[in-house]
Amino acid sequence: MAGFVEELIGRYQKHLERNRTRPFLDSVMAACALVAIAEGKVTFSHRVHIDQVIDTLEELKVFDPHEAVDLFNEYVAAIRKSPSAGRKKALDSILREVRDDPEKARLLIRICLAVSEVNGEIPMADQIEIVALCSRINVDPDEFELYTENLPNL
Repeated sequence: MAGFVEELIGRYQKHLERNRTRPFLDSVMAACALVAIAEGKVTFSHRVHIDQVIDTLEELKVFDPHEAVDLFNEYVAAIRKSPSAGRKKALDSILREVRDDPEKARLLIRICLAVSEVNGEIPMADQIEIVALCSRINVDPDEFELYTENLPNL
């Protein structure tokens, strides 16, 4: 009987953790979608890096990776269908979760950088998207050594 109760408590705690961290998962997948689609197409490299993020971050390990990928795909599809409405949906999710939490905001930018890095470099379109995201969530892009000179006004 004790084993059953312990298992029940473990499942309950995992359920609570999933509910507590679900908004962060949403914001991470929204940010990844914005960065991945910045160049017009989502590459295999983007998807591999997203999988690595899901596998690495403790906050996201409680989720089935397929759930995270499905969220990512939903954001990408929304952006493709209606760039304005899709971007707004993604930004709303991001702002809800990280606007008032500088630590989460910085982590989100680190994730975006990891997802966008290809062969040791970050494509300019991705950098522009990340710098724009920095301005929305009050993170200084210089903190991440992002190229901000000669970029279009964000």
